[in-house]
Amino acid sequence: MHFIDFFCIFVVIKSINMNLEGRRQSTNVDDRRGRSVGKAGGIGLGGILLAGILYLVFGINPAPVLEGAGALNGGGQTETNYTPTAEEEELAVFSKQILAGTEDVWTSIFKANGRTYEPPRLVLYNDYVQTSTGTASASTGPFYSSADQTVYIDLSFFSSMKQQIGADGDFAYAYVIAHEVGHHVQYLLGTLQQAHQQMQRVSEKEANQISVRLELQADFYAGVWAHHDNKMFSSLEAGDVEEGLAVAAKIGDDYLQKKAYGYTVPDSFNHGTSEQRSRWLKKGLSTGNPADGDTFSIAYNRL
Repeated sequence: MHFIDFFCIFVVIKSINMNLEGRRQSTNVDDRRGRSVGKAGGIGLGGILLAGILYLVFGINPAPVLEGAGALNGGGQTETNYTPTAEEEELAVFSKQILAGTEDVWTSIFKANGRTYEPPRLVLYNDYVQTSTGTASASTGPFYSSADQTVYIDLSFFSSMKQQIGADGDFAYAYVIAHEVGHHVQYLLGTLQQAHQQMQRVSEKEANQISVRLELQADFYAGVWAHHDNKMFSSLEAGDVEEGLAVAAKIGDDYLQKKAYGYTVPDSFNHGTSEQRSRWLKKGLSTGNPADGDTFSIAYNRL
């Protein structure tokens, strides 16, 4: 199954709030919080961490690990007695507002280019979620599934950014959502399908390079969204751009691998380096022109 994820974040930034007062909330949201997904056997924290490391650092599909523990072979969903915290509800409202902003921006951009934008659905969930291609864990992080054209987010991801590693600020969170919506834009344009097809025909090293191109373009599209959202709604406050660039600089493959192991394995990079991710986000923010985000026609060593 093709899950396009945002990646782990290890960064300390101060809290900066975007200007979202009076902004509408998207209704294209499926709130599944409080629904339990049946699991055969189950998987412990160690298994989840192992799967996360395999996928996030080395780009290795974690499905065999999860399937072996029974995490991907569960049954249906059942309702549980779940009461969200006030902070989580604020994050839910925020996510709906950002999604609405992506709807407004990309609808306008697509219309200007003679196309129709079909927005993705947003699913909010806890712990595990059933997708059209299987069950996914919150350890995956926010992700986009092209199979059902849906962005999936466990809101605890945002809380963890703030509470556990000191990462805070609305634009940092918005960047996460806008990046996943960027993958949906790639899907609508056919870029995502073409890339995935090509990845099936080449070596692992070459497939990783294609993945890097996809991820950098999604970063660029996140910047394009922020550019136009600010023009439409004056949403960015002082420090927001710096906040986003700080996050992008700390989620590169090189930074994460060096932090985890003390060295890097460039052939395993599948999201791009810190410098690349921050540069493509900044380019999208600066130009606001989707046509400037062609990461596939550039030589790989010049990305």
